[in-house]
Amino acid sequence: MSSVVVAPPTPDVWLHPRWRGWSRAWRYLLAAGLGVALWMAQVVALAMPEAVGETASPPPDEVVGGAIVLDLALGVATLALLPLRRRYPLAIAVAATAATAVSVVAVGPATFAIVSLATWRRGRWLVVAGLTWLAATLYSTFVHVPRVWATSTSPVTHLTDVLIGVLVLAVTIGTGHGIATRRELVASLHARAQAAEREQALAAEVAREAERTRIAREMHDVLAHRISLVALHAGALAYRDDLSREQVVETAGTIAAAAHAALAELRDVLGVLRDPSQPDAVERPQPTLQEIPALVAEAREAGAEVSLDTGALAPEATRDLAASVSRTAFRVVQEALTNARKHAPRQPVEIVLAGAPGGALAVEVRNRALLTVGAGHRPGVGLVGLTERATLAGGELEHGYQADGTFVVRARLPWPA
Repeated sequence: MSSVVVAPPTPDVWLHPRWRGWSRAWRYLLAAGLGVALWMAQVVALAMPEAVGETASPPPDEVVGGAIVLDLALGVATLALLPLRRRYPLAIAVAATAATAVSVVAVGPATFAIVSLATWRRGRWLVVAGLTWLAATLYSTFVHVPRVWATSTSPVTHLTDVLIGVLVLAVTIGTGHGIATRRELVASLHARAQAAEREQALAAEVAREAERTRIAREMHDVLAHRISLVALHAGALAYRDDLSREQVVETAGTIAAAAHAALAELRDVLGVLRDPSQPDAVERPQPTLQEIPALVAEAREAGAEVSLDTGALAPEATRDLAASVSRTAFRVVQEALTNARKHAPRQPVEIVLAGAPGGALAVEVRNRALLTVGAGHRPGVGLVGLTERATLAGGELEHGYQADGTFVVRARLPWPA
């Protein structure tokens, strides 16, 4: 069953930002300026009766003066209500719109309030505000203006005034919707940018973690073999008191050589952390299948009985084997020899390499085990790491105790033609 992913709503801080300073001041100044401009035009028109058409009978000065003062007072009141439009958007828009029935100064604040209301994209709110605007326009056109100005205008003029009011309402609502759309777009782009930054940071962290893990595995593979040699010879010095001076010196030299080799190989592994400002620094090559005979010879020098069978291996073709596969095969043999030296010292180890291009490279290391599963022995992390290495190389690795009492490590790695 497929699930539908719903986009999270746009945060209110983006759709309805809290303006501060000049960002708030110029909006209020614009609303007030529009209302004052209309009010001044009305005052001029009232002072020039011939400019507004024929008059039935001039209204008393008290009526005209009161209408002008009421107009200005309502306009100032609606302007003072605008800061509350965030908390009560519908109430402020309706109140400011209703005031336009008798106040042209309120047209500016009412327009601003409806634009703000439209950014909420609430259909019912817009219907209520639109009906209020239409009612105020009709009242002002057919009742208030004729009574205050005492003019006789034609039905066409009234209809034109109503259409202008409807057009202003439509433009106002459209402007609010446009502002809301733009704010949602900006919020979406901001969210995408933040998501991209988080993904980039996560990808970098994953890459660093993968690199640390890879280095840890390389360090284990390299150092475990060398340190086991050092431990073996140091143990011989500690427990054998029948060694001659020459044998002690020779064993100490072997320990020193193994320690130096371990340090050298550690530097090779940590070469991946070289200074990026020195891109031309050359890393020493990692060991491959070609170094297995030298690895076996080193184990024999340490006193281990190791046999290497490469009769079923195509030696010339190994040079063209993929570096990752060749290195994995070397690590398998190295880890198996290390485990044999730690858990089954002085027991013979058999290594068999077989394979040819177009098939698979088979690596098998077998030694007689002194510890069994029943004795509570558990393999370390080395074999677990090797299993993952083989899987990443496209092959497989298995290990375990056999019925004849031996411990076997088998790996099959791809060998393309």
